[in-house]
Amino acid sequence: MEPKLSFIDQSHIAKKAVFYVGGHYTGKKEKTHLCNQMYVEAYFPHTLLYPHPIIMFHGAGQTNVNWMITPDGRMGWADYFVSKGFAVYLAEQPARGRSAYHPEENGPRIYHSVESLIRRFTSDQGEWPQSRKHTQWPGESTSLEEETLKQFLASQVEYLPSNKDSQALVLAAGQELLNITGPAILLTHSQAGPFGWLLADACPQLVRGIVAMEPSGPPFSAHLTSSIAENYGLTELPLHYDPPVEKLEDLKLTLLKAPEQDLSDGWIFQEPAPQLPRLQGIPILLLVSEASYHAQYDHLTSRVLRQCGVQHDFVRLEEQGIYGNGHMMMLEKNNLEIADLIIDWLKKS
Repeated sequence: MEPKLSFIDQSHIAKKAVFYVGGHYTGKKEKTHLCNQMYVEAYFPHTLLYPHPIIMFHGAGQTNVNWMITPDGRMGWADYFVSKGFAVYLAEQPARGRSAYHPEENGPRIYHSVESLIRRFTSDQGEWPQSRKHTQWPGESTSLEEETLKQFLASQVEYLPSNKDSQALVLAAGQELLNITGPAILLTHSQAGPFGWLLADACPQLVRGIVAMEPSGPPFSAHLTSSIAENYGLTELPLHYDPPVEKLEDLKLTLLKAPEQDLSDGWIFQEPAPQLPRLQGIPILLLVSEASYHAQYDHLTSRVLRQCGVQHDFVRLEEQGIYGNGHMMMLEKNNLEIADLIIDWLKKS
C-alpha cells in the first residue's frame, strides 16, 4: 500500500540551517576520514518569543524524524515549537542517521526487532501492567501492512550497543553545539536522558532547563538481586558528585520498595547521598506517560535526583488529565496537547 502523503504547512519557519558539530579525523594516509560528528538542523520562527532555543535529542534506534512529523502525517514537535515562537535545534546522535557511521571506528551496531517495537511502542500488549492503558498510538492495527505502523517501523535505524559510548560521543559534540547556540533548553527522550544530565553537569552555565521525557532507567541497575551498581545512577559516565565518586564500587545503594501497586522496587543511594551541585538550580521537568514501561520505574529516577539535591517537577501525564500515552508520546494522537503542557511548564519555569 502506498503511503498517503500529508504536507505540513511550514509558513511559520522564517529560516533554517543544517550543519555538523564535533568529530575528529582518523585513518591512514589516503584513507583519512572524519568521524563521530553530529548532524544538526535548526529552525527559526518569524518572531522569536523566547530567549533560549530548545535542543531536541532523540532516543535509541531513532533519528531527528521523531521531531519532524508523526507516522500518520500530522505536525511534529519541531514545527509546533517553532510555531509557538521557539528556535529549535535537532541533534542526530553520532554514528546514527545522517551523522556518519564508520564501522572501523564505531564498531558493530544493533537494532530493535519489529516484534519488540510493536510490543514496546505501538500496542497495548507489553509485559508491564500499565501497557493495557495504551490508547493514543495513531495506527489502526498491529498488522505489518498497516500504513501508520509501517511508516514508524521504516523510520527505525541501527544504533551503537554501548550507551556509554553514545554518551561520550554526544557529550563531546553537544558541548560544541551549546557553544554555538548559547544557553539552551535540553529536551531529551529515553536513551537521550543521560545526555541532558551530562551536558548540564559539564557546562551548567549553558543549560537553562531540561525536559527529560522518560530518561534512561531505572537508576544503577535493573537487577534487584545484587546491590552492585552497573552505572552512575543517571548516566554510564561519571558525574561531578560531591563528595566525588571515582568508581562504581564507591556507590552505596539501598533497595527502595515500590511505594504503590504497579510500580517497581529499585536501587537508590544510601543516605547521606552524594550531591550533584552542577545540576542544582536548573529547572527540570521529568515527564512520564500513563501506559509506558517507564511508568513502572521513573519514580526511582526522581527519587535519586532529589537525594542528590536536584529539585525538579516529576509529572505523570495522567495526573494532568492526559491519558493513554506510551513511550513515543511525541508521535501519538495527542502529541500537541503534551507539547502544550511542556510549553506551559517552560513559561512558568
